[in-house]
Amino acid sequence: MRAREGPPPTHATEGKAAEGKAAEARRTSRAILAEPEKRLLTRLAALLPQWVVPDYLTLLAVLAAFGIAVAYGLSNEDPRWLWAASLGLVVHWFGDSLDGTLARHRGIERPRYGFYVDHLADAVATGAVGLGVGLSPYMLLAVALALVVGYLILSINVYLETITRAEFQLGYGLLGPTEARLLLIALNTIALAVGLAPFTVWGVGATLFDVAGVLGALSMGALLARRVVRNMRALGRLEPPGGQKGA
Repeated sequence: MRAREGPPPTHATEGKAAEGKAAEARRTSRAILAEPEKRLLTRLAALLPQWVVPDYLTLLAVLAAFGIAVAYGLSNEDPRWLWAASLGLVVHWFGDSLDGTLARHRGIERPRYGFYVDHLADAVATGAVGLGVGLSPYMLLAVALALVVGYLILSINVYLETITRAEFQLGYGLLGPTEARLLLIALNTIALAVGLAPFTVWGVGATLFDVAGVLGALSMGALLARRVVRNMRALGRLEPPGGQKGA
């Protein structure tokens, strides 16, 4: 979707233009589970009692994220806490994915409010979960923090696309937040089945979690580079040097 063309925003107009982008942006997702997840969330939203409001679900997601972090930390004492971490990931999916769907189902959307609260909560939750995984015996803290930083940079890029191109594309490629949660649950299950399965790379101890984390971080870098090039080309056509508008 092309961004609206017009005169460059001034200090007086850029605030109003920016605040409307979140509300006008087209939501898209090419993730593997996007369509079946959307249908499931719509059905769940219809089943929720009236006293459940979107803000409650957002709060539930944040609390679940801190619960996940605690469970990963406690896995240093007993690996069975990974079951709690996996359950927390399911609860986090429920709250994080359903809040916006519930608002749209009931016709009570608050686009700017929701955009702000939802993504602030998402950033807090990402930091909490990443730190928890890094403090567990299953992933090096450096790898976990690299994933957190990478995810936050990808998220910032999505927000910038929303403002500059009026397109809010959930996830990158075939993987979105839901697929990432399922991957983490799968790793938890494997760790419970086979244990740490440690090995050494260049004198540094590592696990299967670390392998997945490094591959994930490298993939994030590649996906970001691809989107940055795409966005710069599109924006360059809209705002070429010399002030000549693209076709």
